[in-house]
Amino acid sequence: MKHALSGHPLWMPRSRGALSGLLLVILGAWGALIPFVGPHFNFAYTPDQDWAWSTARGWLEVLPGGATVVGGLLLVFSGNRITAIVGGWLAALAGAWFVVGSQVAPLLGIGSAGDPIAATDRKRAALEVSYFSGLGALIVFISGVALARLAVRLASDVEAFMEPAEPVSVPAAEPAYMTGLEEPSREESSGALTKPRVDHFGSPEDEPKPKGPRGWRRQRSGNAAGPGAAYLRWPHPQS
Repeated sequence: MKHALSGHPLWMPRSRGALSGLLLVILGAWGALIPFVGPHFNFAYTPDQDWAWSTARGWLEVLPGGATVVGGLLLVFSGNRITAIVGGWLAALAGAWFVVGSQVAPLLGIGSAGDPIAATDRKRAALEVSYFSGLGALIVFISGVALARLAVRLASDVEAFMEPAEPVSVPAAEPAYMTGLEEPSREESSGALTKPRVDHFGSPEDEPKPKGPRGWRRQRSGNAAGPGAAYLRWPHPQS
């Protein structure tokens, strides 16, 4: 049976990028909010104040974090392949900015995100990884996985938007009813496999009449025409 495409070739199931998009939303929200809530847990950069706004924080942390959240939402809710790919690339660029943004910020005149508040090198490394380099690398990796899944078309995608074509309905011919006494015409019975049975029990007028006596009846009738025919009758005639 032939099939007809009922969907757009760029269509994809929403589950294709749902998991990657959800992870990107969580990571983006972390990157955008941690500089404001981190000082409450003694895990922050200077200035060590809750919800302290600065231009450097806006460009280096809030902006890439928000872009990652938007890209993840596009992956989660979009059923269009192009839209989902745009979301994946947006998150990937935001992750790359997390990695290199703090290094190029002085060249662009953005300012500095501050110094890590840490007494040990281990905590300093944990702050750097959690705020910038490690967070950005993880976002880039997840975005790359999502883009790789979106770049291919699986057989399930093709089967999902293919529907069997509607069969053409042909009106059925009305059946011809016969009493069984008449014989169908040649035009009507030419395409039939069998012919209806004809009833052999007709009326007495339709039966053929015998043309004459047969067998011993003929001989007997011939002998009865002789001179002794009157004697053979019953009762015998009285002489």
